[in-house]
Amino acid sequence: MAQGTEIKVMLSAAFKEAYLELAPQFERATGHKLVTLWVPSVQMMNRLKGGETVDVVILSASSLDELIQAGRVVPGSRVDLARSGVGVAVRTGAPKPDISSGETVKRALLNAKAIAYSTGPSGIYLAGLFERMGIAEQLKSKLRRVQGEPAGAVVARGDADLAFQQVSELLPVAGIDLVGPLPPDIQKITVFSAGVHVKAAQRAAARALTKFLSSLDAAPVIRKKGMEPA
Repeated sequence: MAQGTEIKVMLSAAFKEAYLELAPQFERATGHKLVTLWVPSVQMMNRLKGGETVDVVILSASSLDELIQAGRVVPGSRVDLARSGVGVAVRTGAPKPDISSGETVKRALLNAKAIAYSTGPSGIYLAGLFERMGIAEQLKSKLRRVQGEPAGAVVARGDADLAFQQVSELLPVAGIDLVGPLPPDIQKITVFSAGVHVKAAQRAAARALTKFLSSLDAAPVIRKKGMEPA
């Protein structure tokens, strides 16, 4: 494989912290250079379906499968990287609500003055969860759906009481305390995966990157950043 190849990577924020630590390791080991595009999941789907070309795509497995079906990602190139759960956070020092069960989470939601959540996989899941809990209408006026920044940032500056997002996206936010993951009875685990774009200019190098990110060497970093290796 040629050394010094430039690999263009488009990924969503859930895998960001692990990627930021793993990317330099890959670059040192291979001599390749990673050019990274941070794009919210919804925008990523629109841009890639609209014809934008990269070498590697990293986002939820279900969205990656959709891109494979749409002819944008190489069939068979999907590599699962990490499993991520949804967490809850409050502003640093604020009382932590009981989130030990679905019922106590429901109570915390109803008691909150404002709730921040994302437009990504966790946000899509939460919108359905609020419906299933029968409280979507009661929450409507206090929901803050966030794009372009972590949901935790909204709580950190006092614009919401509760933040819901992937644990891996809440952990690095300054000014918040992680209450914990959602309880098992309402938890949603999302698998984040990597795939090679059908028009990848550097297909061999792209496959080397996806292999590295899913390797045993990457697993400790993925765990440290709030996810489980897939």
